[in-house]
Amino acid sequence: MNKPDLSVRLAGVTMKNPVVAVSGCFGFGREYGELYDLSRLGGVCAKGLTLRPREGNPPPRVAETPMGMLNSVGFQNPGAEAFLRDELPFMCQFDVAVIANISGNTPAEYAEMADMLGDAVDALEVNISCPNIKAGGIQFGIDPASAAEVTAAVKNKAKCPLFVKLTPNVTDIAAVARAVRDAGADGLSLINTVSGLRIDPETRRPILRMNTGGLSGPAVLPVALRCVWQVSGLGLPILGMGGVSAASDAVEMMLAGAGAVGVGTAMFRDPYAPLKIVQGLLEYAETHGLERIADLTGGMRPWET
Repeated sequence: MNKPDLSVRLAGVTMKNPVVAVSGCFGFGREYGELYDLSRLGGVCAKGLTLRPREGNPPPRVAETPMGMLNSVGFQNPGAEAFLRDELPFMCQFDVAVIANISGNTPAEYAEMADMLGDAVDALEVNISCPNIKAGGIQFGIDPASAAEVTAAVKNKAKCPLFVKLTPNVTDIAAVARAVRDAGADGLSLINTVSGLRIDPETRRPILRMNTGGLSGPAVLPVALRCVWQVSGLGLPILGMGGVSAASDAVEMMLAGAGAVGVGTAMFRDPYAPLKIVQGLLEYAETHGLERIADLTGGMRPWET
């Protein structure tokens, strides 16, 4: 009997399996590459990039919480030019889809980065959970019109598939998803972190220097599944992420509508988590008689209400 086919295809990007190491948790892969061959993954997403280098926020900027972690790293990165020169050649030596995550403060900055990076990577992931400095600092991702504006600007310059990363910190995530779809997005990536706060009872100060931060890890998995399911009927391929720590979580994410699955915070606890999830998906497919893991996508059977 042939082994199940774990390969997936999203917006023209082919991956040998549906497991992607997500942005912000993987750096540029160098540390993980010391532990195993990155070619065993389906895709790798580089640390979030900005047009120019950023030092990020002052510490403390990462803190463990029950069932996850809070972070307010603040987009520390070497800048797009240094990424192209120093980091991308390392990532491209592996047989794996390479995704660049980009952030900006204006649509023009996003577009410039897309122009720089678009023909050097397999896909762009546009992080719209960033402040729009021309709109008083409101995040692009919480306003459908602003999200669409960024998407259109990037699409005009991109030379590869464009995935827009959605924030769950909105009233109606489907409205934002529709806006970016209509503006030219080739796919969706979700969810980004959930806004959160923890306070030290002794000092009465927030545990993060920037007060609030993004919550990730197992605690957000139900939120991520709900969001993926809510946008799954819009006709765009989805890279689903948020709290995926085991193969069973990945199965849930695909059943909710994701075509591929991102693994992030779990790698801080266990660097081998993505490989264990790949193996677990293979075993699940064999146990359940699946010829193709892609057949899981959208397979949830909701109760009638």
